[in-house]
Amino acid sequence: MPDFSLSRRALLAAGGVLLAAPALAQGYPDRPIRLVIPFPAGGPTDVYARFYAERMTRELGQSVVTENRGGAGGAIGALEVARARPDGHTLLFGTASTHALYNLVTRQPQYDAAKDFLAVATLGGGPLCWLANPSQPATLADFLAAARGANPPMAYGSPGTGTLMHLATEILKREAGVSLSHIPYRGAAPAMNDLVAGTLALAVNTLGAGLPLHQGGRARMLAVASAARAPQAPDVPTAAEVLGRPGFTAVLWHAVFAPPGLPAPVLARLSQATNAALADATFRASLNAAGIEPAAPGTPESAAAHIAEEQARYRPIVEAIRPELDA
Repeated sequence: MPDFSLSRRALLAAGGVLLAAPALAQGYPDRPIRLVIPFPAGGPTDVYARFYAERMTRELGQSVVTENRGGAGGAIGALEVARARPDGHTLLFGTASTHALYNLVTRQPQYDAAKDFLAVATLGGGPLCWLANPSQPATLADFLAAARGANPPMAYGSPGTGTLMHLATEILKREAGVSLSHIPYRGAAPAMNDLVAGTLALAVNTLGAGLPLHQGGRARMLAVASAARAPQAPDVPTAAEVLGRPGFTAVLWHAVFAPPGLPAPVLARLSQATNAALADATFRASLNAAGIEPAAPGTPESAAAHIAEEQARYRPIVEAIRPELDA
């Protein structure tokens, strides 16, 4: 393995690209764009990424092709993009997990979320929710009561160690004073499959991804991690209601990233196309119907600032539950 860091590799690659920046930017994009989704197909990130890819294909006049590269809580796909040529033809559909939490929860991170990526845009997302197999107690309060007396501990599934879903459930455990055994998956969809099959007692996902299972009776939504009850599921309480902890929220936001060294004109083109998509009423309505709250149009600078704010917000939370994360 080379003895220099990913950040240094990125700088070396960027040096060569700067010389060719005008040529790269002119006529961009001149071939299909690869959008890497760092989680398996079928999960909430995959759903939003495919909406985004379809719309960006129209905006940019070139195919935006999605590619799922799941594993290691999103780090495998993220690392692949960080190492890619910074010409705008390889992008990452990142999340709070890959860019706000990764460097906080990972003892030996393989990338630096701030230095090894260039933020293009924040895209919005949706609150988390907890779902139980229909054989389990019907309310979160009853489920937690049953979990307190379970031996061995009940199991819950998340899309991977260090993801927002994992972090939020560890906070839920601490607030409720219960013991639950964490089973990390390569993404949300495999965890949902095991939940429906009865292998898992509990799983965590986004509201949009959990709604079809809840409405179809294949799983029961016990709580949503939003500030107020979701209009799509008004019968489901918030976790803050059940725990008596106002302010208990967890929202999985999404953002688009490029490798560092991306020429400024290419970044501007990607930002303009993304803003056009986010401003379109039809696109926003499609996202809302899937339980996704799109962000307002913004700039790469505002995206980077938002991500830095999220990292700062989660830092004390991660430190407070470090023992649970390391268990």
